[in-house]
Amino acid sequence: MRTRLSICRKKTRFASEAAALVVALAADVPLRPYRCDRCRQFHLTSRTKGKRVLRGMASGAD
Repeated sequence: MRTRLSICRKKTRFASEAAALVVALAADVPLRPYRCDRCRQFHLTSRTKGKRVLRGMASGAD
C-alpha cells in the first residue's frame, strides 16, 4: 500500500531503520518501522496485523 504524501509529511522521519527501532522499542504502544515509498526514509506505524512483532513488544505484560 502506498503512503499518502500528506501522511508522509506529518510523520517523523528517521534516516535509518536502527534509529526508528530505538524509538519504537521505547514507546508505550507496539510500533514498527517501515521504509516510506515517498521520502525513502523510515517512519513508524502501529499497524502490525500480519507483520512480525519485534522482541520487547510481543506482550503487554508488565
